[in-house]
Amino acid sequence: MIETPDLMVTAVIVAAGKGERMQSRIPKQYLHIYGVPVLARTLLIFNACPLIKKIHLVVPESDFELVKNTVLPFIRPAKALDLVPGGARRQDSVHNGILGLEGDGYVLVHDGVRPFVRNEDIVNCLNAARRFKAAILGIPAMDTLKQADSDLFIEKTIDRRSIWLAQTPQVFQCRLLKEAHESAQRKGLSGTDDASLVEAMGGTVRIVPGSPYNIKITTPEDFTFAHAMLHEENRTEGFIPRF
Repeated sequence: MIETPDLMVTAVIVAAGKGERMQSRIPKQYLHIYGVPVLARTLLIFNACPLIKKIHLVVPESDFELVKNTVLPFIRPAKALDLVPGGARRQDSVHNGILGLEGDGYVLVHDGVRPFVRNEDIVNCLNAARRFKAAILGIPAMDTLKQADSDLFIEKTIDRRSIWLAQTPQVFQCRLLKEAHESAQRKGLSGTDDASLVEAMGGTVRIVPGSPYNIKITTPEDFTFAHAMLHEENRTEGFIPRF
């Protein structure tokens, strides 16, 4: 458990994407898995985590009423929860989510479509961020990695022993993350995650080993796998965390 349970930790849950790779007319964050929206399943985890003091939920502003009517009723939030309008890019959405945050607290950024993160991994990532100022969940690469040219001919095989696949949550000192986003804006930098923005200004980020079940639901295949995981969990207790 984190040493200072009263430390201010704000969770920024990002769910402003269109989800075009899902090939669905309904954005992926609102699709149901066994009757519960993906985004609601994610929010339930952070709503139940005692270390999280506040949640900033970043969604398209046009979806505010949809979220209020179809997602939040599953949560009945016990924590303070603010809806924040998303931006054109994920980076812009996170920036909107951290605007107005002040003080010496921590910001936890998590994908709204990662509904299987474990509480123990959230705690481990927060503890690492307290020690190192920035920490992310990740898993080691398991497959052989090939670098190819534009014609798909292999140029070389990459040593996978030092390769990690980034996940969320990613946790940062609030001041550090705001500085990283402001620096990226000034320089016109675009990063695929928040850790890359901290790295770009010379910061160091600690990797915390996570779980392969902490999947990001992006494609129809991911959605099928998510259903299978919950089905297996219902059949075999302890397969993945219960929600």
